[in-house]
Amino acid sequence: MSTRAPTRSAVDAATGQLLGEREIVAREQGHLEALRWARELDGEIVWAIEDCRDLSHHLEQALIAAGERVVRVAPKLMGVSRRGEREPGKSDQIDARAIARAVLREGVERFPTAFLDQDAAENRLLCDHRDTLVNERTRLINRLRINLVVLDPEFEAKIPTRRLDYPGQINRITRRLHTMPQTARVRVAREQVKRIASLTREAETLKRELRDLIRTHRPELLAEVGCGPLCAAILIGQTAGAERFKSDAHFARVAGVAPIPVSSGRHDRHRLDRGGNRQLNRALHIIAITRGRRDPATRDYLARKQAEGKSRIEAIRCLKRHLARHYHQMLLRPGAAHPPSPVLAASAPDRVSCVT
Repeated sequence: MSTRAPTRSAVDAATGQLLGEREIVAREQGHLEALRWARELDGEIVWAIEDCRDLSHHLEQALIAAGERVVRVAPKLMGVSRRGEREPGKSDQIDARAIARAVLREGVERFPTAFLDQDAAENRLLCDHRDTLVNERTRLINRLRINLVVLDPEFEAKIPTRRLDYPGQINRITRRLHTMPQTARVRVAREQVKRIASLTREAETLKRELRDLIRTHRPELLAEVGCGPLCAAILIGQTAGAERFKSDAHFARVAGVAPIPVSSGRHDRHRLDRGGNRQLNRALHIIAITRGRRDPATRDYLARKQAEGKSRIEAIRCLKRHLARHYHQMLLRPGAAHPPSPVLAASAPDRVSCVT
């Protein structure tokens, strides 16, 4: 998406015909101009925006605040649509049309409506930042292990695989490096140890902050077996407002836990859905595995599914689908089992206006 002059394209929902295009500066005045341009079109408008939320954040917020219906389109769907276009190449205009036609091909109702939820936005931002710190720490740990293998392979072999960032191990490595001749490699290793310790402290601070946020806004999540602060933060942040999903089935499909039928003849089977939001899928998977270990009722459910002929993995997939239903209901605001705005109830828009 161009941050200077993104393209808006309007496409007829019935025919896919291009009705108009406009390049409008991505500023507040440009957002108002986009609304005026769209409202000059006849019929109902649905805004489809490529799901790059950091870049489209201000536009999306302005549209939702104005009462517009906004859906987010995954970039991979836009890519499929663009490859089907007769016009070769890539430009903002081509991308905008590809987004519009991807929505028409899949159906507007298959896309969750964008929803303003400040609590979810804060959880997602902090959770993503913590993931960035943890990934950086993992890279540093790998580099430090390489240096330790060169400096003292016997000492490195005694460090547990997954515990190098523990305070006890950090202190042990620091003491060992101090006893070595201070070569360039040793100095680099010492700096890596300091940075790993710093990243660990930052990640733990963020985890505590997330726990406090969840205790304030969604304490019931932490009372669930298997749902710790990190899983709860992922569920809140990645769901981004459960009200935007028509049903728990829609939520399960977006989370990638709805079963995909692969039946043939008399064999009734389902396979893993590798699509959907992988962060949501990961959180539900962690909860499912933890409940399978700690919760007697969940263990009985998994045993019953396996007695029916399902494998352990298939039984866990069934459990994740039930968890999707359960957490979708928990994440709904009181009295908001369905999207409250009448704008969201429309099922056959006349126009689809898209931005890229």
